Amino acid sequence: MASKIGILMKREHTRREGSMKQNMGTADRVIRTVIAIAIAALYLTGRISGTLAIILAVVAVVFLVTSSVAWCPGYLPFGLSTRKAPPNPPQA
Repeated sequence: MASKIGILMKREHTRREGSMKQNMGTADRVIRTVIAIAIAALYLTGRISGTLAIILAVVAVVFLVTSSVAWCPGYLPFGLSTRKAPPNPPQA
């Protein structure tokens, strides 16, 4: 019984790891961070306000979170990734 539970837990853990695989490259992360900083600057200087400021603030927070973890859930349905593929290890 305990071994079955351990197998199920390991399988679930593996499934979760696969869904959070990094799919954002460095350029994508930098661009998102710069956009978030620009939105913050526009808000702090009073260039944007009201509903637009709230919507853009949410976008900026999403950009900062996704760029900090290098994973964008919006890329998953399309199978997109801006991350470079790691080089193949030498064959023995």
